[in-house]
Amino acid sequence: MARKKILITREIPDEGVKMLKKKFDVDIYPHDRPIPRRELIKRLQSKRYDALLSILTDNIDAKVLDAAGGQLMVVANYAVGYNNIDLEAAKERKVIITNTPGPEISESVAEHTIALMFGLAHRIVEGDDYARAGRYKYWGPQLLLGSDIVNKTVGIVGMGRIGSSIAKRLHDGFGVKILYTNRSNNKDAEKQFGAKRVSLNELLKRSDFVTLHVPLLPETHHLIGAKQLKMMKKTAFLINTSRGPVVDEKALIAALKKQSIGGAALDVYEFEPKIPYALRTLSNVISTPHTASATIETRQSMSRRAAENIIAVLSGKKPKNKVV
Repeated sequence: MARKKILITREIPDEGVKMLKKKFDVDIYPHDRPIPRRELIKRLQSKRYDALLSILTDNIDAKVLDAAGGQLMVVANYAVGYNNIDLEAAKERKVIITNTPGPEISESVAEHTIALMFGLAHRIVEGDDYARAGRYKYWGPQLLLGSDIVNKTVGIVGMGRIGSSIAKRLHDGFGVKILYTNRSNNKDAEKQFGAKRVSLNELLKRSDFVTLHVPLLPETHHLIGAKQLKMMKKTAFLINTSRGPVVDEKALIAALKKQSIGGAALDVYEFEPKIPYALRTLSNVISTPHTASATIETRQSMSRRAAENIIAVLSGKKPKNKVV
């Protein structure tokens, strides 16, 4: 019996790949960049794969699914989100879509978010630039003054797994006060960390740090715009490790230039991978290239999870992380 065929659209950590190679014929796009759309369609048409392991930069729409042919059973997205996939088109063609959520991703993103908070508060990136440029000639009592995190108020927009992980670490370790917004009350966070659910407006007005952890939906697009930024304290910091379009970048840049907020740390961008010049050059901004979950442990786990989903579908079983 012929072995089923898998296409992986970009190199991923090897543990999941090894799992797939034991059971199937596996092709991997060999270049360290997103596969061009034309190339993806050409490969799908020429070899007729049974499964596709995609990454978040791949636009999996009706045209791509049609190019793959009727034998395609599953698209395993190597990501928690799946905004890059046309779910309705997949449903119509009876193609199963899976993703790779897991507790380790939440922990990695929480750690990265907290690192960004400290980077902003203690002006670590500015200090690094200052020292590397040879500008450190002598110590001074007002050199690069930052702010403490201890006893501050942190506003968490979206108290899911990531938000709860952040709340736990900051409350237990630094005694911060936790405000949050969420679709529903998070009773565990309220009981364990003293978190208080408030409106977004109240959270913005009272918080020293505002950190975003919501999915990209029509109602969260530009959730933070000019109006919301005006509500924040002049000394407050905004952190976004969720989805870029949750923040209106033009409004954010204007606020940062006017110094109407203390600063911002961003891991995601509205028109990613494009990062506006201002966000790359303003001293009160920290930018990272969508690497909040970029740890060896997390990315290997995602690789295994994607492989397990493919193996389940091609074996006639229900995948653990089915989206549709």
